[in-house]
Amino acid sequence: MKELERLQGVASELAVLVRVITNGQVFAEDPLDELRGLAQTAGTTVVAGLTQRRGLPDTTTYLGKGKVDELKQLIDAHEADVVIFDNDLTPAQTRNLEKALEVKVLDRTELILDIFASNARTHEARLAVELAQLEYSLPRLKRMWTHLSRLKMGVGMRGPGEKQLEEDRRLVEKRIHDLRTDLRAIEARKERQVAARHDHMTVSLVGYTNAGKSTLMNALTDAHVLVQDKLFATLDTRTRRWQLPHWGPVLLSDTVGFIRDLPHRLITSFKATLEESRRADLLLHVADASNPAVWDQIAAVASVLHEIGIEEKDTLLVLNKIDRVAEASQLQGLENRYPNAIPVSARRGWGFDTLAVRVSDALSRSFCDVDVQTGVDNGKLMAYLAAHGEVLSKQFDDRHATLHCRIPAKFLGRINEPGTVVRPRHPEALPVSQDSD
Repeated sequence: MKELERLQGVASELAVLVRVITNGQVFAEDPLDELRGLAQTAGTTVVAGLTQRRGLPDTTTYLGKGKVDELKQLIDAHEADVVIFDNDLTPAQTRNLEKALEVKVLDRTELILDIFASNARTHEARLAVELAQLEYSLPRLKRMWTHLSRLKMGVGMRGPGEKQLEEDRRLVEKRIHDLRTDLRAIEARKERQVAARHDHMTVSLVGYTNAGKSTLMNALTDAHVLVQDKLFATLDTRTRRWQLPHWGPVLLSDTVGFIRDLPHRLITSFKATLEESRRADLLLHVADASNPAVWDQIAAVASVLHEIGIEEKDTLLVLNKIDRVAEASQLQGLENRYPNAIPVSARRGWGFDTLAVRVSDALSRSFCDVDVQTGVDNGKLMAYLAAHGEVLSKQFDDRHATLHCRIPAKFLGRINEPGTVVRPRHPEALPVSQDSD
């Protein structure tokens, strides 16, 4: 529990940023640029930065010994309060660095967890963040009790220190169990809610944090979703009706933004939030075309989609913020590399007509052109076909009605009434439904 209290104290501190670059990594921008944005979002004032290229991190302090000394000098010169690494540290490395530097040391995961904690607004988001924080903190509780070493109770802090440490550990483990139970209930309810929307086609916005997903959703649906120019402003899924021109209403969902090396425990904790994207008929991958690191951001989102198991879902790439692109060559390079991408400006409303047409075409790919033969008295099925598809023609005889329809495959798959026959007009073009209901 005390570890969580320690995480709360990031705001208003002076921070020195550090990154160890390994395996020949190459960056289109300043290697510390993203970390600087994260640190500022958390409320710190960045006063200096330090990078080091190494084949492998030092097992003791992550940085080499000389760089640790250089970092100590930077801290003293700027009177910094905290050092923030753009890498993930082991508990031992953090402990060794804090001893050598005599200031608080945070790693990338710890910083992201702090930002999520400050931005969580709903009960579900708060539970998910708390679970991720506790799972991160559990193996690190021991360093919170180093002050008890003066009691000389032995190498493992036997006595009062050991008793308090074990008590904290039991409390944390119990709370983790309770949170997982609560979140499983939320996930089950969320799955039922999303499945209940099977009467509508669904589109989900995904993308790197601060790519403009919420701004785009507001522009398309008048959703009045909170928009802030900072990382992880949106942690909760919001779903609104989008009246798609020449198509009709679809459900558009905004989801939590992704980031490079997004902590796995966060992905697991936010499983319920990501259910919208998992069940969507179409994903709109929104990328910030004005960001110099947009190539890496697109790849990072693809990696997260792969991790949560929805990388094969039908996806359209949307290049947002084209009004902010400094050089035309950057946008041209993106369009050359991603020729099917859709350039838009959510802030200015540019490209929305093209976006609507492309979304309509993508959703139409899941449609079947079929003849449905059923009894003339089966009004319930006829109403179902009219509600979920387009009835192009009807023919009747004494016993049967034959309806020529265009209907999404997922709705067609639910027609299993005795005496009803479905015949595809173009069998070779019949799509395979991705719906598992």
